Amino acid sequence: MAVENFIVSARKYRPATFESVVGQQHITNTLKNAIRNNQLAQAFLFCGPRGVGKTTCARILAKTINCENLQPNGEACGVCGSCTSFQNGNSFNIHELDAASNNSVDDIRSLIDQVRIPPQAGRYKIYIIDEVHMLSQAAFNAFLKTLEEPPHYAIFILATTEKHKILPTILSRCQIFDFNRIRVEDMANHLASIAKKENIKYEPDGLHIIAQKADGGLRDALSMFDQIVSFSDGNVTYRTVIDNLNILDYDYYFNIIDGLLKEDTAGTLLLFDEILAKGFDGAHFISGLSEHFRNLLVSKDATTLKLLEVSEGIKAKYLQQSQASSVSFLLSAMNIANQCDLSYKLSKNQRLQVELALLKMCHLPSAFNMLIAPAGELTATDGQLKKKPDTSTVSLPAAQKVANDAPPVNAQPVAQNKPQPVAPVKEPVKNGSESVVTEKPKGFIPNLNTASTSIKIPSLKDLGKTTAAEMAEEEDPYIKGDAKEDFTMDAFLKHWSDYAAKLKADGNMTLVTIFTTNAPTMLEPYKFEVVLANRTQENQFRDDKHNLLNFLRVGLRNFDIEVITRIDEVKAAKRPYTNTEKYQHMANKNPQLAELRRRFNLDLD
Repeated sequence: MAVENFIVSARKYRPATFESVVGQQHITNTLKNAIRNNQLAQAFLFCGPRGVGKTTCARILAKTINCENLQPNGEACGVCGSCTSFQNGNSFNIHELDAASNNSVDDIRSLIDQVRIPPQAGRYKIYIIDEVHMLSQAAFNAFLKTLEEPPHYAIFILATTEKHKILPTILSRCQIFDFNRIRVEDMANHLASIAKKENIKYEPDGLHIIAQKADGGLRDALSMFDQIVSFSDGNVTYRTVIDNLNILDYDYYFNIIDGLLKEDTAGTLLLFDEILAKGFDGAHFISGLSEHFRNLLVSKDATTLKLLEVSEGIKAKYLQQSQASSVSFLLSAMNIANQCDLSYKLSKNQRLQVELALLKMCHLPSAFNMLIAPAGELTATDGQLKKKPDTSTVSLPAAQKVANDAPPVNAQPVAQNKPQPVAPVKEPVKNGSESVVTEKPKGFIPNLNTASTSIKIPSLKDLGKTTAAEMAEEEDPYIKGDAKEDFTMDAFLKHWSDYAAKLKADGNMTLVTIFTTNAPTMLEPYKFEVVLANRTQENQFRDDKHNLLNFLRVGLRNFDIEVITRIDEVKAAKRPYTNTEKYQHMANKNPQLAELRRRFNLDLD
C-alpha cells in the first residue's frame, strides 16, 4: 500500500481565490475592482511582514488576469485552460523569479530579454519577483527602464518584506499595497475551519494561543498547528499547546495577581519559584506579567474591551479579575513591572530583580488603603494616642509618589531633641483654627541632636505590612512642603559632602570637582552661597541645582534652603576654559596670533 506524501497545511490550504485570502480584504477588494474595470497598473509592489499572503495574492492576481471566463465578482473561474495550466504549474505566461538567489545584473538582463517576447496564448505575461529588496544596486538600475515603460502585455508583481531597502525610483513606478498583520481572531477562525476539514478535535483556547504566538503571520500559525496536531495525536487542546510551544499558562498570571491583591508575599514568591523550576526565564515572566496588567486595564472599560485578543473563556477571567483590581493598583504595578523589565538584563542577580518587583507590588494595596483612610482616625504610636493627619490636604504629586513607591520597612521613629534657641524671635504660626506662637532663633541655627535608633527586621510573613500608626509617625517629607526644621552648619556641610559622594558614585566627576573644591558659606539662615571659578562651572551647577536642592531640603527637612552662586572674577581671568576664552587669553599675550588667524581663515575649533 502506497503511503501518500504529507503536504503541510500552509501549502495544502493556500488560498486559490481572492475570497479565500485571510485578513487582507482591503487589498483583495481593490485588486478585484481593478480587474473588473480593466484598470490594471503596469507594476505592483506587495509589502508586509512574513506569512501574511503577499506571494499568494501575487499568484491569484496573475491567474485572474489571464482567466478566460472571468466571474462577475472579479474572481477567476478555475476551470479554463489558463487557470488549469497555472494550477498545474506549466503556464507559459506566468514567470516567478526569486531575487534572493537571482540578484545580479545578468539575471535582470535575462528577464528583460524574456519580456520582449509577447505571450503565445492569453492577454498578459506576468512576472512575479519575490524578495525584490535583495536585488543589487546595479540590478535595480538595469531594471528601471523596463519597469517604467514595459510592453503593453507585461505586468510586474514585486513582493518584499523590507520596503525601506528598495530604491525610491522603483517605488515611484509601482502601485504599492501594504499588507497588515493578520488579526488573532481571523487566524483562529481559519485554523478552526482547517481543523474541521481534517477531522481534528480542538479547543478554541488552544487555537487562540497558536494565533497569538504566530504574531500576525498565518504561515507561522499553520506550521505550529501541524506540529501540535502531531504532538497531540489529533487533539489540539489548550494544555497541549502551552506544553508544546513552551508558553506560560494564563492561570499562573491570574494566581500571581490574586496573591498581590491579598498581599501574600510568601505565596507570590513561591509561585514565582515554581515558574522558574518549570524552565521559564524571568524576563519572559515579567514581560508576560506586564502584558497581563495591560489586559486587566483594558478590561476595566467596555469601550477598550475589543483590544483584548484572547478567547471568550480567558476574556471572562480577565473581566472577573479586573473588577477586583483598582486602576491605581494596575498602573502602579505595571510601572514597577516595566522598570524591572528594563533593568533585568543589566542586573547581576536577575532573580532578585523580579522578586523585588513582586514585593513592591504586594505592598501597593496597603499603601492605597493608607491614602484613602478616614481623616481624623486615631492611631497608637509610642504608647500615646495621636490624631492621624488629614490626607485630604495631600497634593496630587505627593499622592502619586506614595502610590508608585513601596511602603518603607517598619522602623522605630527617630527621637529628636531640639536644643534651647538663642535670641528667640516670636513668630505666629497657623495651627488649625488657633494661632500659636513659636520661638525661632535669629541669625543662628541651633544644633540638632539625633538619638540612636534600632531597626526592627520583620518576618517574611509580615513584610510590608506597615501599621497605620507607623505610617503616620514616619511622614514623607514631600507631603509637607512647608517643613522648616532647624539644623547646624555642620549638618549642612555633611549633606553637601554626601551629595558629592553620590555624584562620584554616579560617575559625574565634573560636578564632583565643583562640590569638593568650593565650600558653601552661609549668607543668612537657610541661604548659602557657592563661589565658582568661571561661567562654565556656573552652567554645570545650574543644570544640577534642582537635584541638589531636593537632596538638601529632604535630608535636612527644611524647604526654605536656597543655594546661590557667584563667579570669582579673579580666578575666571586666570583660568580660561572655553576655546574662545583660551584664544582671547593667548591673543592678549601675542597680538600676532589674531593676524595669523585672519590670514589663514582659521576657526577656534
